[in-house]
Amino acid sequence: MSAPLNLAITCFPTFGGSGMVATEIGLAMAERGHRVHFIARDLPVRLHGMTRKVVFHEVTESDYPALAHSGTYPLALASKMIEVAQYEHLDILHVHYAVPHATAAWMAREVLGDKAPRIVTTLHGTDTTLVGTDPTYLPITRFSILRSDAVTTPSEFLQRATWEGFGIPPETFPIEVIPNFVDTERYAPIRDRAHLHRLFPGLRDDEPVLIHVSNFRPVKRIGDVVSVFARVHREHPCRLVMIGDGPERSPAERKVRELGLEERVAFLGKQEHFVELLAAADVFLLPSEQESFGLAALEALSCGIPVVASDIGGIPEQVEHGTRGYLTPVGDVAAMAHHVLALVRDPEHWRLFSRNARQHVLACFQLAPAIDRYEAIYRRLSTRASPH
Repeated sequence: MSAPLNLAITCFPTFGGSGMVATEIGLAMAERGHRVHFIARDLPVRLHGMTRKVVFHEVTESDYPALAHSGTYPLALASKMIEVAQYEHLDILHVHYAVPHATAAWMAREVLGDKAPRIVTTLHGTDTTLVGTDPTYLPITRFSILRSDAVTTPSEFLQRATWEGFGIPPETFPIEVIPNFVDTERYAPIRDRAHLHRLFPGLRDDEPVLIHVSNFRPVKRIGDVVSVFARVHREHPCRLVMIGDGPERSPAERKVRELGLEERVAFLGKQEHFVELLAAADVFLLPSEQESFGLAALEALSCGIPVVASDIGGIPEQVEHGTRGYLTPVGDVAAMAHHVLALVRDPEHWRLFSRNARQHVLACFQLAPAIDRYEAIYRRLSTRASPH
């Protein structure tokens, strides 16, 4: 049997796909007997119950006046990485997001020299397609990616976007696609509408419920979610559940009030546990203008919930048009509403899509195969002497 690895993971601790995936990787590796350290600004939202196998290290910044407003987090993070690597004898440092995490990892390695852990960088989307390709950050993002010992992405779309956006030759710098995953036992098609009845007193058993989960940033096009719901409701009375928070929440709530639909829409804010609501809904809406993978859509599919989404980014790699959901051009609210109506008006049609969705997730997006591939990368790198 191979010896246990000593692994550190750095991610954003907030509600977002990258942090959630990173946390699940760490917890799964701990279950396999490896020692896992999380190095982050705050405790990741899905990280609970520290043990000897799972340890959290908080990154704190100096409050020295001369450093105020100077963006010291990458330096503080690099210092914490150095500290943990020295005392814990890390084998691997797995960072999620290029800037600042991969950049901090490179700085830490420069200080540690031959004793530095190997660096695995997982790119998640906006760190390359939006932030990374901004001229302000492009050189350092490209440099940080190229200095990683291994790079992964959750979708073929993001793999191509990284090669093309940074002018990186695929033949000389491989990037491995490891799709995001879902806990299929937790995200399962258990349609208990009791939670929905508590949200919406008077909800009829045959009344469809639409749902959206995100960070409510402009890229998610939250206004389109409300517009699709309003169009569907005019022809087929329904309800809408909105989970998450962010800058677009207030405009969306205002729009709902202006339409006189506030009694039919539930804005629940950030929720760590919402699978019961998700599994009881009927259609998941994802009208984003950018989506490198779409973890929330995958969770919906795992629950057997058809997805109506924008035909962009990595979404088509999990939502096949006409079999387990529908894809439309970005901003085509009318087409989205049309597809939602097709699903909610025909129960047998909906059940077919639901079965297809669940079967596809079971076949392609389970946790164990993804963890096998990450662990294989860790093993491969830990047996090599660092060239740096």
